Amino acid sequence: MQKKNQVDLSKVKKIFFVGIGGIGISAGAQLALSRGMKVLGLNDEESPKTIEPLRAAGAIIFYMNEMKKLPLADLYVYSDAWLHRGPEVIEEARERGKPVLSYFEFLGVVAKEYKVIAIAGTHGKTTTTAMVAGILIDAGLDPTVVVGSFVKKFGSNFRKGSGKYLVLEADEYNRHFLNFNPFITVVTNIEADHLDYYKDLADVQNAFGQLIAQTENTVIYNSKDTSTHVLVHDNKIKVVDYIKYLDRVPKLSVPGEHNRKNAAAALAVADFLSINQKIAQKSLAEFAGTWRRLEKRGQTESGTIVYDDYAHHPTEIRASIEALRELYPERGERQKNITILFQPHLYSRTKMLFDDFAKSFKGADRVLLLPIYFAREEKDENVSSEKLAKAITKEGQKAEAYPTFPAAEEAILALNLGPKDVLVTMGAGEAYKVADKVLQF
Repeated sequence: MQKKNQVDLSKVKKIFFVGIGGIGISAGAQLALSRGMKVLGLNDEESPKTIEPLRAAGAIIFYMNEMKKLPLADLYVYSDAWLHRGPEVIEEARERGKPVLSYFEFLGVVAKEYKVIAIAGTHGKTTTTAMVAGILIDAGLDPTVVVGSFVKKFGSNFRKGSGKYLVLEADEYNRHFLNFNPFITVVTNIEADHLDYYKDLADVQNAFGQLIAQTENTVIYNSKDTSTHVLVHDNKIKVVDYIKYLDRVPKLSVPGEHNRKNAAAALAVADFLSINQKIAQKSLAEFAGTWRRLEKRGQTESGTIVYDDYAHHPTEIRASIEALRELYPERGERQKNITILFQPHLYSRTKMLFDDFAKSFKGADRVLLLPIYFAREEKDENVSSEKLAKAITKEGQKAEAYPTFPAAEEAILALNLGPKDVLVTMGAGEAYKVADKVLQF
């Protein structure tokens, strides 16, 4: 079998994606289709937002109960989630004698054809990637873009361009971003996260340090972020402090100080690429956001405004609540009561950051908790949403945990939310499905 970094994509006519409905890997499938490859894929559940566009573009997609035998292909690409959801499928692919790559290994092969602008960091990757992509598009650089969400500017998680730049969201989990040797690396920030994989913050920093060392030209970073600052000065690489661009950020349509920092990082990229700052600022002023990043979903018949947000780390939760309080202060004419329906993501993250989670909901009026989304882990009886609800209550917030989605939906109905209320479904799992239901009430 060929080595992973030696796969010749020009010889790949048919490619099979394991877990094709995932928000990340579905972008890889779009990329393959854009190259004229025949795309097949397997998923374990309905994911219409990702799967329907793929089918419309010609992909053939199976569900677990439909596929008796893995089809033949020139290359197999799998989502990390399937190392836990369906390891037997990946093993069957390996028995075919053809290359088998993880999604990010596949992206790493494609990335060799471009000048890569990699957006890394514990928080803000998706929004910053979308902002940078938008600026390059508006500047006429026609980038190819791969991002872990749907960008409203081009309505997808993938954009095919004819220019030399590939703008991509570089995930630190499993050290995935080390599959790239970026031309430019943006590090938005570094915190302890993914502690089911990393040992501690130092281990996370070690991975980012490797990415910085692999960067060909320049690292754009936040000098105020001490975890990043120490790394960039330990590496002999050109660095740019994006905090210096904060005063150039125009008025944004997306709220929050965290988004102003994301925009500052995007402006730093634009400046490095000699893009006219007026073009960059106009692009940012018109930036409409991405799917599931404090996304305004609509309004119920009773007048309640409904948002959906991907925040799943204490820092992200605090940033989202602060952003909401910019829009809807606790006092005054624009005052609203904020109810958050949160689904913790992973037992390991909830357990290791438990105290931080308990303190992260300040500013919300009410917190409802769904059961922990376990994703790639076994259940851990030592931590639960019920225990987290009690800890949040001790911190002075109203909090209640519910055993099922229907129970949470009934509880929301019983609250009789109206025009003075904002409801936010929050988390990296499936809390957004409740927003879908609430908007139908």
